[in-house]
Amino acid sequence: MKKIGIADTTFARYDMAKAAIDEIKKNATNVKIERYTVPGIKDLPVAAKKLIEEKKCDIVMALGMPGKEAIDKQCAHEASLGLIAVQLLTNRHIIEVFVHEDEAKDEKELKWLADKRTREHALNVIALLFNPEELTKKAGTGQRQGFEDAGPLP
Repeated sequence: MKKIGIADTTFARYDMAKAAIDEIKKNATNVKIERYTVPGIKDLPVAAKKLIEEKKCDIVMALGMPGKEAIDKQCAHEASLGLIAVQLLTNRHIIEVFVHEDEAKDEKELKWLADKRTREHALNVIALLFNPEELTKKAGTGQRQGFEDAGPLP
């Protein structure tokens, strides 16, 4: 049985983990999900590492919603660097799913985006675990999680 780790934060304004877990359960059988919630985005790297090393997860989703201020963007960048380091140290994928508050025009769109991006990345997690060639078929097609796909170049 494969194990999927879900690391999320209390700082987020939408329960992205709930959406991820729902999507995984709808599309994958024979998986166990481990959730670890931390206060903020810079806590995600250690949460992901603990999910991999202590809970023996095969892959982790790191979910966060940085605010719109410059310091929030800096913290998100630092968290991303930490997540990359954990991937290299553990040789496990960590799918970073960040939704910045200023990506949406209003709160309704922000909620929609957080849900859609999380669910689409949950499908990527399933593909990486069980059918990675599915992603290879999509290489170069301009896939985007959340908003409309960019599409391939002509």
